[in-house]
Amino acid sequence: MPYPRCLSLLLPALLSAGYLLATTPVAAHAPAAMVIEPVASGWQEQLSWTETVDAPALPQAAPALARFGPFHVTGATTADMIGVVDSHTPRQFAAMLKAYPGIGTLRMIECPGSEDDEANLKLARMVRAARIETVVPAGGSVRSGAVELFLAGVRRRADSRAEFAVHSWRDSLGREADDLPPDDPVHSEYIEFYREMGLSEDRARQFYALTSSVAFDDALYVAPLHLAAMGLLDVI
Repeated sequence: MPYPRCLSLLLPALLSAGYLLATTPVAAHAPAAMVIEPVASGWQEQLSWTETVDAPALPQAAPALARFGPFHVTGATTADMIGVVDSHTPRQFAAMLKAYPGIGTLRMIECPGSEDDEANLKLARMVRAARIETVVPAGGSVRSGAVELFLAGVRRRADSRAEFAVHSWRDSLGREADDLPPDDPVHSEYIEFYREMGLSEDRARQFYALTSSVAFDDALYVAPLHLAAMGLLDVI
């Protein structure tokens, strides 16, 4: 079982959409976002800072017809997600689909991660099985383990001003991805999960390498345009 990515160590810092990405210490709050541009080709480009811009505000949640934990039903076919995934969230998701079986779009507004990694992966598989699309609107924030949940969408879309943040896992012994040899089975477990979510072998390995390149106590803020270039989402 993949090791947890604890949301409590990943604090939000709103970042507007640049073309690529930047690493920020997790304890830092960014009052404004940096737009960055590549200076070389490939997905591991070196970056140059260009200007500072105001980060978009979180989108306002639509009025809820019903609430199931972090899920806010906003219509017969839509729901918003605001909050963390814990051990109760898969059951709450199942209850929502039982009451509103037509839901086909999950809008992820403020999703800081998971308190229970096993529950998060279970929920992701439920989202995939229900053939629900995931959407992050302008100003929406998806961080840590919530990124795995976003990848579960049968179709994945994000506004260019949405925020994504990733980092490495850490196990109960304090080990992170870079502390284990490349052939350790835990790496394969993550890659196989991404394959199960519809990513190709190359894209699964590329995305895992991206998340594993960042220390657990840091946050890598990844622009939607970069994730689109990796084939992980469509920009809206």
